[in-house]
Amino acid sequence: MRRDLCDGVGIARLLNATLVLPKFEVAAYWNESSGFADVFDVEYFIHQMNGFIKVVKELPSEFASKEPFQVDCSKRKGQFDYVESVLPSLLEHRYISITPAMSQRRDRYPQNAKAALCQACYNALRLTRSLEKKASELLEAIPKPFLSLHLRFEPDMVAYSQCQYSGLSSASIKTIEAAQGDRKPWTGELARIWRKRGKCPLTPNETAFILQALSIPTSTNIYLAAGDGLMEIEGLTSVYTNVVTKSSLLTGEDFTSMHGNTKAALDYHVSINSDSYVATYFGNMDKMVAAMRAFKGLYKTLFLSRRAFADFTSQGLRGRDLMQALQKAHRDDFVIGRGSALPYCFCEVKL
Repeated sequence: MRRDLCDGVGIARLLNATLVLPKFEVAAYWNESSGFADVFDVEYFIHQMNGFIKVVKELPSEFASKEPFQVDCSKRKGQFDYVESVLPSLLEHRYISITPAMSQRRDRYPQNAKAALCQACYNALRLTRSLEKKASELLEAIPKPFLSLHLRFEPDMVAYSQCQYSGLSSASIKTIEAAQGDRKPWTGELARIWRKRGKCPLTPNETAFILQALSIPTSTNIYLAAGDGLMEIEGLTSVYTNVVTKSSLLTGEDFTSMHGNTKAALDYHVSINSDSYVATYFGNMDKMVAAMRAFKGLYKTLFLSRRAFADFTSQGLRGRDLMQALQKAHRDDFVIGRGSALPYCFCEVKL
């Protein structure tokens, strides 16, 4: 959502258009109805974007009762697509809604659009005061120093990956099957190829093994940045015993009544301020956290290599041999965030 909002800012600057504060389409994520103002400081955002683009909270009365003209930008890749294909619709209908363009080439934007997008991403978006206070309380409660671990092994994630796993509990298998629908897992040689491409989420047990291979002590304080529904979590906590979550540290009624968006914002805040950050996937949150940590000068950020793990295990490596191979594969992989999210927002500096 944060990424799509930043994209919207860049596109608004490209088209010289006014941006209306967005409404989150959250049903697909959390099945709830929180909005922009529940997560982000609206007044701060509008003030910080002044001079870059014009932002309004609500539609003018002449458009308030109308539905926007829908423009599908999912195939757009550069500034000329927006100017040539989208601007005419904006001029004609004056009020449009844009489908996020997953494959757009932001590096082709003119400098003014890049500046607006970078300003939104790194300077204009901050949590609401109340949410920031709650996030600070959470950060304070975590034993220091600590590693923030973004672990992705939820039923919908596994079902979407179409990967096969052996050794899962019957409860996990049933939960995954219920989430699969028509998306059945690959079998045979296709399953092996898919896994070797690094497409399969790491299990908590595999994650614990790789962390040990990287010589991360089992006594390490770990904050688990994850939503509800993680499966097989014992595979991690049986090895790394100092694992905490937001639900274990914040138990008040104000926390239990929080929306999924605001709970995810807590994980995001903790992750960009943690001593170290490790991700088992390479999703939107991971890319943005890595970039924000680089922006803050926090460089201990690591993406665990699912491809390396699959490749080595397919070769039959086990135990100490597997650990040594994984350690070598990850040795040069600590990243500073550039290339992970909006790399053109970083100045090129030679030290």
